[in-house]
Amino acid sequence: MTTKQIRIALLDMNNNRVNQGFKNITEIAEDFRKNSAETVSIRAFDVRFKNEMPAVDDFDIFISSGGPGNPHREGLEWEDRFAKLLDGIFSHNKTDHSKKYLFLICHSFQLAGIHWKLGNICERKSYSFGVMPVHKTEDGKDEFLFENLPDPFYAVDSRAFQFIEPDHDRFEELGMKIVGIEKFRPHIHLERAVMAIRFSDEIFGTQFHPEANPAGMIENLKDEKNRQAMIDSFGMEKYLETVDRIDDEDKIILTQKQVIPRFLQSAKERLLEQEDTSV
Repeated sequence: MTTKQIRIALLDMNNNRVNQGFKNITEIAEDFRKNSAETVSIRAFDVRFKNEMPAVDDFDIFISSGGPGNPHREGLEWEDRFAKLLDGIFSHNKTDHSKKYLFLICHSFQLAGIHWKLGNICERKSYSFGVMPVHKTEDGKDEFLFENLPDPFYAVDSRAFQFIEPDHDRFEELGMKIVGIEKFRPHIHLERAVMAIRFSDEIFGTQFHPEANPAGMIENLKDEKNRQAMIDSFGMEKYLETVDRIDDEDKIILTQKQVIPRFLQSAKERLLEQEDTSV
């Protein structure tokens, strides 16, 4: 019988702003805990507002949320600590038998892209909010976190910044793979944004919000900025259609049920395998 305790750190990157996304992440982690035979502990860290940061050695699984603002460095202490966490997990996994697992969402995804110098993370011409199709790349078709999702699949997008112009030589150097990209729009002469990256066997990230659910989306649409961004992006008719289809089982509900839960389950199974082989 295993004695392994699965220790999860949830990194809140919202800078003391009320956010539906972190609530959803917490709910997914709690569901995982309740449905696990093993002992699972969960601890939240307020990274940007309280400068709280988990130690690499103290946790097995890390999920770092989205959040508002510019992802480029502003000279704050938490930025250095977060960069050290990224490097600490990445380097630990290269040398240690017992791996650490990290999921990066939206703002955290952008921070990692900047830190590892993977491409151009720049401000969008307009704020993006809505339910967007995400297309799998060739590598994305083999990505197990996307295994039960159609191509394209649908996810909530909420961002003022974007990841474009990936440095493919840098990706190859670090062994990272782009697994999801923005919808192809031939009538718009703009580079397609990178939407998901397999940073390593243990580290994964998305520009979109895989934690989002219909209730949270409806709550976010009460914000005039989000509602107007969606109307500006799609037009009123498409906005109304999206709201009407927001709880379709094959769209964001499917994405929420698949991506982070599969990440957690896979991480747990591999952690338990590591413990068995180390005994």
